Amino acid sequence: IGLDYLRNKTTMSLYLTNSEESDFDAETVSIGLSQDMFGDLTTVTMGFSQGDNIVGRNGDDTFSEQTDSRSYRLSVSQILTKNLIMSLALESITDEGYLNNPYRSVRFFDLNTPTQYSFQPEVYPGTRTSTAVALRGRYFLEHRAALNAGVRQFTDNWGIEATTLELGYTWPYRENWIFETSIRYYSQDKADFYSDLFPFQDAQNFLARDKELSTFTSLTLGFGLSYELDNSGWAFFRRGSLNFHLDNIQFDYDDFRDLTKSAPAGEEPLYSFDANVIRAFASVWF
Repeated sequence: IGLDYLRNKTTMSLYLTNSEESDFDAETVSIGLSQDMFGDLTTVTMGFSQGDNIVGRNGDDTFSEQTDSRSYRLSVSQILTKNLIMSLALESITDEGYLNNPYRSVRFFDLNTPTQYSFQPEVYPGTRTSTAVALRGRYFLEHRAALNAGVRQFTDNWGIEATTLELGYTWPYRENWIFETSIRYYSQDKADFYSDLFPFQDAQNFLARDKELSTFTSLTLGFGLSYELDNSGWAFFRRGSLNFHLDNIQFDYDDFRDLTKSAPAGEEPLYSFDANVIRAFASVWF
């Protein structure tokens, strides 16, 4: 449930979220404040979120762990010219509690097994602090077209550093059609305690083999189109739109190996996969 309250040029927001799964319960409270200033050329937005989560494990009624999360957000949007708008956003997140996956394991060398490795549960630190800074811009071209670009830098105290680069183009066609294309590149270094194959059991205090904590890159190619509907015969609806978007995402991991392939331990082929994401929806205004 969410509430936005507008007073003059100030918008105050309050959002409450609750979700329940068979092995994960989450409650989040989020507040925000947005202020327009300098003739509406500048917008400053601040926000804070508090999350309380309970982690369970299917098949084990005795397993229950707590996770707390706090998020702090600050962004500034500035109209620089009649065609150019820029924004700078900063977000810091602190997590505390049980931060790993209760089902995931790490593997270590074990020459006494046919596969030459065995498994043990992963162990994560009890705290994590991450910071992300993003700079984005949109430049409006002739005939209602627009070019947008962005860069985002992420770091945390687990040793992960990541960079995101984005570029997109929006092209209106005639009165009703809007076409969009985009490309997004993401690159990440691994966490300090990550390894695809540890040398022995309990090799270090913290152990992880989550591919999302490994070294990897992803490339996203996107295409979208929208068709604007007028209000002819729509009763109290002012207008509407039909929208379709397709993203092709390619993931390539540099130090996470595919254990479904037969090979000596540590020499399996590196893991990679592609995904197609389709978004199709209709919108109406009234």
